[in-house]
Amino acid sequence: MNTTEQTHRQDLERLKSLRYMDDDFMSVCLADNLEGVELILRIVLGRKDIKIKSVRTQEPMKNLQGRSAILDVHAIDSADKEFDVEIQRKDTGAGAKRARHNSSLLDAHILKTGDDTEDIPDSYVIFITENDVMKGNQPTYPVERYITIGENKVLFGDGSHILYVNGKYRGNDEIGKLMHDFSCTNPEDMNYELLAAKARYFKQDEKGVAAMCKIMEDMRNEAVQNKAKKTAIHLIKLGKMSLEEIAEATELSLDTVKELENQSMQLA
Repeated sequence: MNTTEQTHRQDLERLKSLRYMDDDFMSVCLADNLEGVELILRIVLGRKDIKIKSVRTQEPMKNLQGRSAILDVHAIDSADKEFDVEIQRKDTGAGAKRARHNSSLLDAHILKTGDDTEDIPDSYVIFITENDVMKGNQPTYPVERYITIGENKVLFGDGSHILYVNGKYRGNDEIGKLMHDFSCTNPEDMNYELLAAKARYFKQDEKGVAAMCKIMEDMRNEAVQNKAKKTAIHLIKLGKMSLEEIAEATELSLDTVKELENQSMQLA
């Protein structure tokens, strides 16, 4: 068996174990899956009136300083409310500052030049975490701003919402069933057909499996490219090699190395 065949077999085995709790798999399953995203948002937010009109997955979003984040699922509903749904398997990736950063990126993206800030739609940053990061044994943890008036606290109502969903929760309700589905590797064992159908396609259908294997191959190639770029940036900063030598050492094109040099100079 050659290396290519061995890698393909490894991809097929890995595909069997993928779940919605794996952000790349969830992103693929929810790309253009408006009804699936609606289902998830209606359940975790406890609302039946959400109607999604657009979905983008793995969408890069930058602030004015160029600091960016890649949104797992970015959805907009019929009232122009914006939703960022993030999968976090590691507790460290679901911190309060990360939620604040993503919320600020959404707001900066929503508000256009000349828009009145009073007209800005509501935004929702939703973290679905594999563990109960808040350790309160609750299905969800809404985060809202409040005004302190003497002994009382009144909802600020700025339209910015953050919600943590406990991926460990298994109550006999909609959220418990949804979190079961997010951790399920077998589509036949899932509760919600809107989610199971997409998982079944990418795990069992010939075309879906081929598409998923191609995605995993692209991810490997991207990881190799990113590692080479990090090495190139390090060598550029050391200043001991010419750009041509760095390109040869990292197997990057000379144009790519020149671009990395320009980026490094701008950030210096």
